[in-house]
Amino acid sequence: MSQTTTESTDDVSATDLTAFQKEALFAIARLEASENDSYGLGIKRQLAERLGEDVNHGRLYPNLDDLVEQGILQKAQMDKRTNRYTLTDDGKELLRDYRDYVTETVASL
Repeated sequence: MSQTTTESTDDVSATDLTAFQKEALFAIARLEASENDSYGLGIKRQLAERLGEDVNHGRLYPNLDDLVEQGILQKAQMDKRTNRYTLTDDGKELLRDYRDYVTETVASL
């Protein structure tokens, strides 16, 4: 199984990501938590369910590739056509920081 990772040269925070990219990270986290493989079509299904709309390949895969380049995701080849995407430690930390920010903001309402 080959793996693709890119070292992140800058710290990336949730404010650097689009809403779609954050939703993709949440989808991958949900798949990982349920011990399901987080491959492209599984992520696509999770996003479609969450967003209530179809997610096309031309939107999904460039965003996943951007997250890999930023060091938030790791991409590993499962077979010739399928890649698995997993959160890196930096990706997990980013989601925890974002969760804490949202929790603090909502608690102050």
